[in-house]
Amino acid sequence: MLKVFLSIVVYFIFVIFQTSFLVHFGKFGECLNLILISVIVWNLIESRKNLFGLLNAVIGGFFLDAFSNQIFGFYILILLITAISIKFVLKKYVKIPFVEKD
Repeated sequence: MLKVFLSIVVYFIFVIFQTSFLVHFGKFGECLNLILISVIVWNLIESRKNLFGLLNAVIGGFFLDAFSNQIFGFYILILLITAISIKFVLKKYVKIPFVEKD
């Protein structure tokens, strides 16, 4: 429960920082997507069987949807597909010896 609360706070700070500060430094209105980077990194370093990375994708997508002018659910879907793809590739093609036993 504490991890979920901390994820909500961190993603809220990321989206505020991204939409209010980083937008001034990008070309043509594009900026660094901190939430996408954090979802990718979280899913890469997390255990393949743990599903907290998928919850992080939903939380991050919710905040991106709340602060964007896209259809609500667009960023949730994009981040969830990204997280599921990372989990699939890690489970199917990456073998880490002595760390996890399948």
